[in-house]
Amino acid sequence: MKEIKHEGSGKIFESSALEVLTRAYPLVSVGVYLTIIAGLLFVGIQRGVVDSFLTGAAIFVGAFFFWTLFEYLFHRFINHLDSFFPESEAIRKFDYAIHGIHHEFPRDTDRLIMPPVPGTIIISILFVLFWIPLQGYIFIFMPGFLLGYLTYAFIHYATHAYKPPKAKWLKVLWKHHAIHHYKHPDKAFGVSTPVWDYVFRTMPEDKKKEVEAVETTA
Repeated sequence: MKEIKHEGSGKIFESSALEVLTRAYPLVSVGVYLTIIAGLLFVGIQRGVVDSFLTGAAIFVGAFFFWTLFEYLFHRFINHLDSFFPESEAIRKFDYAIHGIHHEFPRDTDRLIMPPVPGTIIISILFVLFWIPLQGYIFIFMPGFLLGYLTYAFIHYATHAYKPPKAKWLKVLWKHHAIHHYKHPDKAFGVSTPVWDYVFRTMPEDKKKEVEAVETTA
């Protein structure tokens, strides 16, 4: 795939000490998350939280696919919360910090994957929330969920940092996400998969025409 030229970067915090935490070289972030995945699996295996390999595999794979629904809902209702409360300055600032800056600078590669510090904070919060219904199974569920995130991160990085790929499946996702960024920010919320856009009816009505419109823009 041909890399796209980096086109600027925004600023979230006035404090340089905080600002530096909002950026990270992509491979550093990936390395941290893979370490967390391996650590959680190790603890789960050591504790014997599942009684068979098939049970563990089912939880892990189920969590992987659950990520795609979580990704869609979070992207639509949290990352674009300002669209529901357009008069709120506080929500506008909050949304800009977590996602709006990405729409303004979509090719800032240091923010295409969640940096380790805010990432581990979010993972810790989700760990506590998921622990309530899952208990010990969290040590198998969370690694599958995070692997789903890393799959998303790979696709997301590829759609912003590179020209349309030759691989057909990735090109479909590249175009789908380009529609969201360059044509319809209120539609096409799925990145890992467009399935939930079909389910929740946020797919652009004439996707073929929309794809043609963004191919020269993105």
